[in-house]
Amino acid sequence: MNKGLEVARGKTKILFERPGQPEVLIVQATDSITAGDGARRHEISGKGRIAAKTTARVFRLLNLCGLPTHYLSGGEDDDDNEMLVRRCTMIPLEVVARGTAAGSLVRRKPSIPRGSMIVPRMVEFFLKDDANHDPLIEADQIVARGIASPNEIAMMGEVARITFEILAHAWRRRETLLVDLKIEFGRLIGGEGRGNLVIADVIDNDSWRIWPQGREEQMLDKQVYRNLSDVTPADLDRVRENYEKVAEIVGTFPTLRPAMVALIADGKQALPLLDSVMRALLPLGMQTLRRVVSTEMTPAFVVQIAQLLDATFPRLVYVASGPQLAAMLGGTTPAPVFDATEFEPDELALALAKTLALDDTVLFGRTLLVQANARSAVVAADAQLNAPPPAPNGNVA
Repeated sequence: MNKGLEVARGKTKILFERPGQPEVLIVQATDSITAGDGARRHEISGKGRIAAKTTARVFRLLNLCGLPTHYLSGGEDDDDNEMLVRRCTMIPLEVVARGTAAGSLVRRKPSIPRGSMIVPRMVEFFLKDDANHDPLIEADQIVARGIASPNEIAMMGEVARITFEILAHAWRRRETLLVDLKIEFGRLIGGEGRGNLVIADVIDNDSWRIWPQGREEQMLDKQVYRNLSDVTPADLDRVRENYEKVAEIVGTFPTLRPAMVALIADGKQALPLLDSVMRALLPLGMQTLRRVVSTEMTPAFVVQIAQLLDATFPRLVYVASGPQLAAMLGGTTPAPVFDATEFEPDELALALAKTLALDDTVLFGRTLLVQANARSAVVAADAQLNAPPPAPNGNVA
């Protein structure tokens, strides 16, 4: 890529200006691997290439799910080890989401057994400060130091949890346990959404613990390097092989599996009911088709349509406009059948998404985001309802 002036340099990456685009940066991953806040450092040939591929693939998945990230493009094979990202003012925090007890958590809290599952997921904040080994920091301290507002802290915690669940789902489908995850946030400096918080920096094999088959001794992440007492060339080769394997697996993450929601109306008069369901499915990005049948006048046509759709789409769910049609379809097709009259449209859209999200990480992530937005809307409505009335002069009392 055509790079401008160097903006910043970290332990494992370098940031450059993008000529002619002041709101865009180029992130170049280096071949360095470090541990102990930089006390241990080695070079692994090609690690930057692998790290960029992993990060790009993770961010593409998060973008597909609808999460806010700074990632624009790059990082794949034809981009060497460079990515284009939206420029941010970084928040000096590491946000760690934990699903299994490991690492510093069990050292700080020995009452929690190592390897035990953490539900609900735990989110912790650490101040980025190598000299003091990135100490744990509480929410009130973050606010007191002016690092982030209470609303920003809540947003970072929620997004970190959703990000963890999305990646845990992806790894779980590959028979691997995501133990914990570290992400960082920044505020966009310009363009659409200026000032908004987004997931920034990188998410690569240095950012998580992953245990294939849930077994710590089979770990593939940076902890292998941290655990080495003496680092030999053979050890570094093994670390590189692990990182390459992880990058290839992560390459299968950002894929939305083709699926179809068949909206079947029992007569033309039932179409408006199904139209409301179709609108509710739009935020989830799910494909739909509509057909009109009649359980009374053309029952054989109902069976014919179901057989045709079953033979056409490998992943399919049906929505019937009423109980009689739902019963007929249920006796005809092996695919799930929902009766639209038993749900509100938004509830039905989520039920359909959950059914298909079992083996689709993108749809799983979109479902989580829709649910989070619904919760936020409830909280916002309550806050608005209980806000103090404005003073007569127009100022808040």
